[in-house]
Amino acid sequence: MKNLTRKLAAGLILGFLVFIALAVLGDIRQVGEELAGFTWSLVPLILASTVFGYVLRFVKWHYYLGRIGVNNISVRESARIFVAGFPLAVTPGKAGEALKATWLKRAVGTPTPKGLMVVLAERISDGLGVLLLSTVGVFAYRQYWPIFSIVAGALIGVILISQIRPLGRWLIDFSRRIPIVRRVADPLSEFYEGSYVLFRPKATLIAVALGTVAWLGEGVAMYLVLLGLGVAPTTYTFGIAVFVLSFSTIVGAISALPGGLVAADGSIAGMLALLLGLSATTAASATLLIRFATLWFGVGLGLLVWLTASDLFAGEPDPKGA
Repeated sequence: MKNLTRKLAAGLILGFLVFIALAVLGDIRQVGEELAGFTWSLVPLILASTVFGYVLRFVKWHYYLGRIGVNNISVRESARIFVAGFPLAVTPGKAGEALKATWLKRAVGTPTPKGLMVVLAERISDGLGVLLLSTVGVFAYRQYWPIFSIVAGALIGVILISQIRPLGRWLIDFSRRIPIVRRVADPLSEFYEGSYVLFRPKATLIAVALGTVAWLGEGVAMYLVLLGLGVAPTTYTFGIAVFVLSFSTIVGAISALPGGLVAADGSIAGMLALLLGLSATTAASATLLIRFATLWFGVGLGLLVWLTASDLFAGEPDPKGA
């Protein structure tokens, strides 16, 4: 818990520094004026768009649990674990999200490797979802093609390898012959079996479809933020809003920085200025608003769950999860 607290604190501090940096780069006084003139009546719609995305991502999470045979968990408990995982996004590389596998084991006895596979499958399906949303923009702006193609190739490669069963079983059997790896061969086997089930064609299509629509919700939130700052409500603005939010999510993910901080924020501000011709002040203001409405709103919801879920951080697992 102390280690987790340190990592979370580091993420929160970095987030604060990014906030200051954006405000300074956009001119603090002018950013303040932009925010004062923002159409705050749009905030409920912006947050509703974000929550819409969260709900669909939870449906995907719960669907994945069912795919690996976790049928003895209530929707409420599943949702509690899912939302409690939001603050873990601001740990380096989102590595803290692996804690959700521990919570699953504590709650219903799910083997940790299978729980980890669900967490990884979430990330991969989300990645494919934002890639799909970025496709049109990448073809229109070829300078973003290298990052797009590398990430797409890596994610699709993981899925394809997981489905070549003879190769997967051979790798597991080979690992048993290596002394330094032999002791984790059984967990690796469980991890592989989970990946094989979760990345079957039908499951992958369902998960990616849910992830795509979920992240589209955050793209809508980005569009509403731009409208609130006085940007013209055109189809082009909407398309750029979705592209910027999606592509910056990819950049933030591959940066491995807590919550994609710095990388995602810089991408959002830079792309808005480049593609929509926004001033540095307006781009910085839009970035601050959308990050509060997506990343930090989610972190806040998760921390509220933490306040009422001390059992998640208990030292010993529940007997039924041992």
